[in-house]
Amino acid sequence: MTAAAVGLAGRLGRYGLGTAPLGGLFAPVSEDEAEQVLAAAWQAGIRYFDTAPHYGSGLAEERLGRFLRALPRDAAAEAVVSTKVGRLLVPGQGEEEGFPGRTGFVRVRDYSREGVLRSLDDSLTRTGLDHFDLVFIHDPDDHWEQAAGQAFPALAELRDQGVIGAVGAGMNQAEMLTRFVRETDLDAVLVAGRYTLLDRSAAEQLLPECERRGVAVVAGGVFNSGILAGGVTYDYDAAPPEVLERVRELGRACAAHGVPLPAAALRFPHRHPAVANVLIGARSAEEIREDLALAAADIPDALWKDLDHAG
Repeated sequence: MTAAAVGLAGRLGRYGLGTAPLGGLFAPVSEDEAEQVLAAAWQAGIRYFDTAPHYGSGLAEERLGRFLRALPRDAAAEAVVSTKVGRLLVPGQGEEEGFPGRTGFVRVRDYSREGVLRSLDDSLTRTGLDHFDLVFIHDPDDHWEQAAGQAFPALAELRDQGVIGAVGAGMNQAEMLTRFVRETDLDAVLVAGRYTLLDRSAAEQLLPECERRGVAVVAGGVFNSGILAGGVTYDYDAAPPEVLERVRELGRACAAHGVPLPAAALRFPHRHPAVANVLIGARSAEEIREDLALAAADIPDALWKDLDHAG
């Protein structure tokens, strides 16, 4: 366990705010709506905020930065902020990549040392912050050599110099995250959609490895893109029939105990001791309040047994 990892888990809190929706994931969000989401999260006690250049081509970073800079200095010091490297934004007419409404940038994959330094400098400029508490290597699925050989050493050097607080990797898969944990001295991982009621693949190797090595786990995508919260999208696409049937079975198990399925989905990741934080994404202040109310629901042990069987 690195020195940076020792205090990180305790600073994150149980729930954090993922800002992809504030960057316009799937549909645009207005400035007022984004401000209201951030204010509601702060008022509810959330202090950990995760963002990335990818989210709305920098829009989420800009909105988060404006909110935090408007807080009183003492209050702003309580915030814990993570961003990501691996996608550089360069001017041009790029593809939306799930974030409609802001297409004046092209996303360029770059996990080189120079790319990491440039990305961080750009993120500091967009947010107006002078420090990030945690920086994730973002989605290096097809870029292991450069990500492990250049991006990680560059971030580790910045961590050792105190320029950033901690180093992590964030992905929608568990296998490469496990390799990062085994072959580098990461402080944290962000695993999205792979430790949920529908997909528990992270429990096979990643979570036990993180627990052994003292690596903090942030669980994202706990609704699997919406299917576990009443939507029809699974992993950023239309849910196939077999997934819809599994969700119906999980819903019936929850209903038998008087527990909403989204409440169980929010609480499920915290059943594993390696999980330090669960990210919540929201497009409105009401969604934040609803999600945190669901997260506080009383869930009997008997339900977990039924869900384990159904899962």
